[in-house]
Amino acid sequence: MTTRKDFLVQSGMLAAGVVLLPSFTLLAKNPKKNLGVQLYTFRKEMTEDAVGTLKKIAALGIKQIESARSTKGLYYGLKPKEMKDVCSDLGMTLRSGHVALDENWQNTMDQAAESGQEYLICSSMPTEGQTADNYKSVAEAFNKAGEECKSRNIKFGYHNHEYEFESENGEVFYDILLNNTQPDLVHMELDLGWVVVAGKDPLDYFKRYEGRFPLWHLKDMDMVKKESTEFGKGGLNIAQMLEHKKESGLEYIFIEQEEYASTPFESMEHNMKFMKNL
Repeated sequence: MTTRKDFLVQSGMLAAGVVLLPSFTLLAKNPKKNLGVQLYTFRKEMTEDAVGTLKKIAALGIKQIESARSTKGLYYGLKPKEMKDVCSDLGMTLRSGHVALDENWQNTMDQAAESGQEYLICSSMPTEGQTADNYKSVAEAFNKAGEECKSRNIKFGYHNHEYEFESENGEVFYDILLNNTQPDLVHMELDLGWVVVAGKDPLDYFKRYEGRFPLWHLKDMDMVKKESTEFGKGGLNIAQMLEHKKESGLEYIFIEQEEYASTPFESMEHNMKFMKNL
């Protein structure tokens, strides 16, 4: 006699204790191996139940994970290696993490090395000041951080927001970072959504700084509200961006959505379907 559980297992609809809906199953059979998610998308859920949330994320067909700081630490209350192992057991890779370049930097690098992640991304400017001098100073700090990470076999990088595209005397602050950091030490994670909201063109950056952007935050943006939305509903031409991934130097895409029509899981299911159909 075949039980319901036997049927689900045989049909591929039961994995890691999670029942996959038909749409989830379809996505899981056609994974884009370098397509991932920034866990800030699921910030509330990860804080409440890290392992359970990771299981649901894996069921969506996501293969790459980028963590973010939380009230429970860098790995949502899990130890670094535990976070790595949970992801691995679910068929995912803990690839990257958003952190701060602050007084805890040495410990942050130690934890990243223990987790086995490839990238360590500074998620915001470590010092305040919308001036060229501050950005040049930060570029020096990034080069140093890149050297320290490299000695631990980790790649250091920086994630932009909108404010880096402001300028002083015609010089864009983000360009200052690019011009004053070493490409082999500082790997840029380009948040495409914030680039277009700032009135800039990601393709222009791919052309002028070819190969500098191995990581993307793929985020469609409501251009009126200046907040994230589901793919295809905002002002980012995602298909066009993907046509130029080679110039970018793209290795991994992390989908990030901070606002949702309903729930982060429903939004991410929509986004994964959108990507599958491109």
